[in-house]
Amino acid sequence: MSNISLKRGTKILSIAFFLTGVICIALDNSTSIIPEFLAKALLMPFLIFILALNIHKKLNHFDKLMFAGLLFSWAGDMVLEFKDLFIPGLACFLLAHVMYLVVFFKTPGSNVIFKKKWYLLIPVVLSGTCLIFYLYNDLASMKIPVILYSLVILTMLTGAINRLEKVNRPGYYLVLAGAILFVISDSAIAINKFSHPFDSAGIVIMMTYILAQYLILIGFIKQNKNL
Repeated sequence: MSNISLKRGTKILSIAFFLTGVICIALDNSTSIIPEFLAKALLMPFLIFILALNIHKKLNHFDKLMFAGLLFSWAGDMVLEFKDLFIPGLACFLLAHVMYLVVFFKTPGSNVIFKKKWYLLIPVVLSGTCLIFYLYNDLASMKIPVILYSLVILTMLTGAINRLEKVNRPGYYLVLAGAILFVISDSAIAINKFSHPFDSAGIVIMMTYILAQYLILIGFIKQNKNL
């Protein structure tokens, strides 16, 4: 499988993305809502521009799904800035994960998870079970939405693992790392919101989220593009 090089301009957009991410983290506890809102509004567009820059030939089905995932993530970032709109924000990110998991599972190639390496699912199932068990008594009316969301994001992680024999190694490991970080980020959100709030929650959540989105996108770009 061939390795796909990144187009010129990707480095500048990447730097801008991470600088914006640092600003978002720095403004997390700011008393002024507007600067943080504006910084988050700029975050996902940098990744959208990176994807647009690195599309090879014409836009294919997988590219469209990735664009949709980034757009739903952007919508989630914006909606969650309003504290009373947690459920709509959760729905936006759930749709983003659905876009990603469809890309991962529909990528042509051998489905190792279902055929010969089912044991790779063990840490996914254990981590999900432990998280739900830990949160369950604190979820109250949010039990069904949180469990549903957890199932979707863990399915997304399963899809990332399942790409093992579908794409090249750089594309595989970057996406896998991103998917794991996304699970960590969303788990931190759930723990902080429903169970045990912790002081560094904003930093942990944003750092893992920013890295997760970037790694998933770059891994997708670097994978074998014969789709």
